[in-house]
Amino acid sequence: MNFTWIIALIGLTFGQLSDAKLYEVNEGSVDFRSDAPLELIEASSTELKGLINAEERTFAFSVPMSSFEGFNSPLQRVHFNENYMESKHYPNATFSGKIIENINFTKDGLYTVRAKGQLNVHGIKRERIIRSELQVEEGQIEVHANFTVLLAEHDISIPKIVHQKIAEEIAVEIRAVFLPKMP
Repeated sequence: MNFTWIIALIGLTFGQLSDAKLYEVNEGSVDFRSDAPLELIEASSTELKGLINAEERTFAFSVPMSSFEGFNSPLQRVHFNENYMESKHYPNATFSGKIIENINFTKDGLYTVRAKGQLNVHGIKRERIIRSELQVEEGQIEVHANFTVLLAEHDISIPKIVHQKIAEEIAVEIRAVFLPKMP
């Protein structure tokens, strides 16, 4: 699912875009960490895209799987994209849904919210509730969330030969700064 398609879906979900108070990611990152008994693997992407509809409290995020960098070697990145994430078949990880708490996006403050929606990784959707911190300040929204992804829940298998080098549960951290979307 590419980002253009997600934007079109958001447009259908949110109704008339011009009537809604939309915020879009100005800068964002996704970091992951696999802390297995024999190896620590860390990678990150700064290609996070996303929208928040403040009136409806809905959101959508997308990150291209092939945009992750870091790893312990270039070959490890190749294995991540080809063998585990199958990035050509499943190019993006997405999360879309609704913010449970009713907050005022025009009032500065720090808010703890729960984002409930569909997390799509490796083509497998799972309903998740992800606790997030939102810092609203001078018309800008900063989002920070930490959560885990179980590889088995998204049909990502680990060959026995590398079972001690890849964790079954991956720690994920999201940071994003949202600005009002210009018409």
